[in-house]
Amino acid sequence: MARIYLVRHGKAAAGFDGHLDPGLDETGAREAREAAKVLAPLGPLALLSSPLARAMETAAPLAALWERDPLIEDRVAEIPSPAEDLAARSQWLRKVMAGRWADVPELADWRSRLVDCLHELREDTVIFSHFIAINVAVGEATADGRVVCFRPNNGSVTIIETDGHALSVVELGGQAATRVN
Repeated sequence: MARIYLVRHGKAAAGFDGHLDPGLDETGAREAREAAKVLAPLGPLALLSSPLARAMETAAPLAALWERDPLIEDRVAEIPSPAEDLAARSQWLRKVMAGRWADVPELADWRSRLVDCLHELREDTVIFSHFIAINVAVGEATADGRVVCFRPNNGSVTIIETDGHALSVVELGGQAATRVN
């Protein structure tokens, strides 16, 4: 049984409608350092990160403490948007977030690859990822078909476990009525 610590990236310097790949703002950098302090006593564990700047910057403080670089894992990246135009992208995301996965069959492969990545883990691992990706994991573990089944706060740590076939929630991370960024 592998325990997986899903860390939502710290607050980004721009929202989904403001930049395709923003880094962290000052609050986000502080959230990254706080997450590292919480997780530091557990390891060193395996580290994975989304390839996006905000996730990699959130991983950096813990990686420095453990003196190891996270492996970049595309399958835990942000939900893929069909639009490059930032306004259209944001509008699309709001619509998707209000619905169920059955309403967006074009995302079934992305979701499946993310869940497969989690099932492949054989050792305790910290993953730096994103709001919707973490919702995929929790939704899979709880058989909840909503795109948003909870609202992980920036810098929060959600703990799940996998036996290679099923996911189970150990503990949901801190939640807030947060703007997706």
